[in-house]
Amino acid sequence: MYREFKSIRDIVGPLIFVEGVSDARLGELVEIDYGHKVGLGTVLETSSEYALVQSFESPQGLSPKVGKVRFRGKNLKIELSEELLGRALNGLGQPIDGAPLPPGEEERDINGGVINPFSRDYPTDFIQTGISAIDGLNPLVRGQKLPIFSGSGLPHQRIAAQIARQATVRGVQEPFAVVFAAMGITFEEASFFINVFEETGALSRAVLLINLANDPPIERIMTPRIALTIAEFLAFEKDMHVLVILTDMTYYCEALREVSAARREVPGRRGYPGYMYTDLATIYERAGRIKGKKGSITQIPILTMPEDDKTHPIPDLTGYITEGQIVLSRELHRKGIYPPIDILPSLSRLKEKGIGEGKTRKDHSPLSNQLFSAYARGIEARELLVVLGEAALTDVDKAYVKFAEEFEKSFISQGEYESRSIEQTLDIGWNLLRILPESEIKRIPPDILNEFFNSDKSEN
Repeated sequence: MYREFKSIRDIVGPLIFVEGVSDARLGELVEIDYGHKVGLGTVLETSSEYALVQSFESPQGLSPKVGKVRFRGKNLKIELSEELLGRALNGLGQPIDGAPLPPGEEERDINGGVINPFSRDYPTDFIQTGISAIDGLNPLVRGQKLPIFSGSGLPHQRIAAQIARQATVRGVQEPFAVVFAAMGITFEEASFFINVFEETGALSRAVLLINLANDPPIERIMTPRIALTIAEFLAFEKDMHVLVILTDMTYYCEALREVSAARREVPGRRGYPGYMYTDLATIYERAGRIKGKKGSITQIPILTMPEDDKTHPIPDLTGYITEGQIVLSRELHRKGIYPPIDILPSLSRLKEKGIGEGKTRKDHSPLSNQLFSAYARGIEARELLVVLGEAALTDVDKAYVKFAEEFEKSFISQGEYESRSIEQTLDIGWNLLRILPESEIKRIPPDILNEFFNSDKSEN
């Protein structure tokens, strides 16, 4: 039931103070009547005397004397249907592709709860992204939360689009879908994402939500929640494996800080609200698998670290909640290597649960450990070469330097539209190990070493 109030006391930025409202509830949807148009907002705070309303748009032109606020009695909800696949929406779930929304099969509140830990099923299935640096060394597992830590100017948006185009679940027949939510992006970036999805045909299995940089901050806060509500419907009602890509979570957190400052809350670290950890958890913990359900939600949040600082509150708190991280390297980017994934600080905590015989290949785990070790040793040898010169290196050190260079050129580096199967990735790894003396291959069991290292089974 609608309740209309003409008692606007004050307007501060996007916030509207409405007096005499005693029965409003947190998150309730409201209509804001300007006199010449009607906008939407949501209740941020309530008391026995007033309600604090956050407008979804700039309240410029709204007068306390003329304006009206109508409380709808329900939270923001979205109509859900499988026909949302192939559609491009704005940050509030409204179409931007020129077509009307399809008839909804059901309506859901966007503020869904996190998955009950007792109901969670353990992630065990490998997701192939087609990117060797991820699949080979830091694999993504169905139901996992694996963020990408980037920096300003690095190609995280291109990597996000590539993963969305190429990602598949191997060995299962259930349909696979992508929910791609972009927050705080420019018109150019929005056009890039839409064109890439349309030109490659990936849009048919994807839902795009585009929130632009000039959209209100409250819309940016709603966008990931709408994306995850759509993902939950597709995963747990339509039995799909859904990959949710959220980019850029830094813009989301900045919107959270802006709203917090407008509410005059006591700031926490670097001005971000003290509840940011809890807020991020309500987003990240909506990923996973549920016992008895065929579908799953896998999440890749992407964030740009201000000044490449891993201790910044956004990557710091994200790291506590998620299961690893993929880190992009500015040094590799300067070398012209794409994707510039820094192997050494990257980590997938569920790696061993999703690989091995029957999932990828039996040599995957020992090979990835050996490649990681050899690359780390090669980086050390390369630093010695710079400081001491080539004459100070042993023949083995020189072999490791060559390995590191070739590893970056042929394993990490690949084309933006090149999708490698896990078999191709592992075969490239074996070919690289042949640069080293066999005596240096110490992390691979003898039977696997004889089968793959000393045979012609790997493609050259």
